[in-house]
Amino acid sequence: MLDTSRLDAAVDRFADRLRAAPQSRLVRGAAAEGLALARELAVRAQRLEGEPRPRQMPDAGVFAVGDQLTVAGRDLAEALRAVGRTAGDGTTAPSREVDEAVRLVEEAELRAMR
Repeated sequence: MLDTSRLDAAVDRFADRLRAAPQSRLVRGAAAEGLALARELAVRAQRLEGEPRPRQMPDAGVFAVGDQLTVAGRDLAEALRAVGRTAGDGTTAPSREVDEAVRLVEEAELRAMR
């Protein structure tokens, strides 16, 4: 089974930081960064699930972005695990997707929390 624990941990860490951030930081751009990331992760998950026209995650406000990121991250992790299960031993492509998603999360967290 494909190990997505690094992705789960990165998403959880950033989502927790967004939930704990003061409103002033969220409004200054942290929430927008988190939402953009959540939208990207959601689109990636939908594509892996075979959705030809991925739907965009709505903006639910600065105080919901941590939860939106968690949902999108969990959806992507599950989609990657499903692809890994169907790929059998050839999990190289899904592993690269995990690495790429972790990189996206870490970079977004750095931009949002500086």
